[in-house]
Amino acid sequence: MLTIGQLAAAAGVTVRTVRHYHHVGLLPEPERDASGYRRYSAQAAVDLIRIRTLADAGVPLARIDILLHAQPNEFASAITDLDAELQRKIDLLAESRRRIAELASGESLVLPPEVVTLLNRMRDLGISEQRVRTERDSWILMRALDPQAVAQRVREKNAHFDDPESTRVYLACDQALNWEPDDPRLDRLIDDLGTWEIAHERGGGQPGYLKLVMSRIAETSPAWQRIVAALAHRAEQRRTPPR
Repeated sequence: MLTIGQLAAAAGVTVRTVRHYHHVGLLPEPERDASGYRRYSAQAAVDLIRIRTLADAGVPLARIDILLHAQPNEFASAITDLDAELQRKIDLLAESRRRIAELASGESLVLPPEVVTLLNRMRDLGISEQRVRTERDSWILMRALDPQAVAQRVREKNAHFDDPESTRVYLACDQALNWEPDDPRLDRLIDDLGTWEIAHERGGGQPGYLKLVMSRIAETSPAWQRIVAALAHRAEQRRTPPR
């Protein structure tokens, strides 16, 4: 025979929990013996372990009471149903974990796989995460404002990164994000960018979403404010016919 403390220890619960189960009627409370102690049988320990296991699985106490008084076949059927319910919860949690993991980058939730692959290629080339995030924002804008242009733009960007000179210029732009606006290196970079823009210039001007992206970059980098202003001035000069 077991004391209440020994019973609680055998089932892995507290004495307070045992008394709560007494109070709600899940576990019968034995009468006191001649010594004034309540003694519990081995069956009480088995019942308490069953109660604890069901409670840990999230089964409401009222349902536990029904299960404890069910016939063996009814109990087995109910346990099968509980197991199926737990599996559904596990599947939902696994899906939630997958989506939360995707939120770490936020890219695959809103961008097609080919764009996510391109962003990862930029990371592999050593481009900073700050610049990759800005690039990601440009793709989100493009997909919202000009979704038909996404596939062609992906091909163009990959072609640029296939070209060592274009990659060099891109990496230099990335490094310039944290330069001071009066850094003398910006003069050479502006010249390089101007030459690169002429070589890759397309008719019809700059798409609206790219203007928004360039504006956003300029807002976060004083050096890029100077770069964007200088390139815009040069582009305007090229469009203005000589008098």
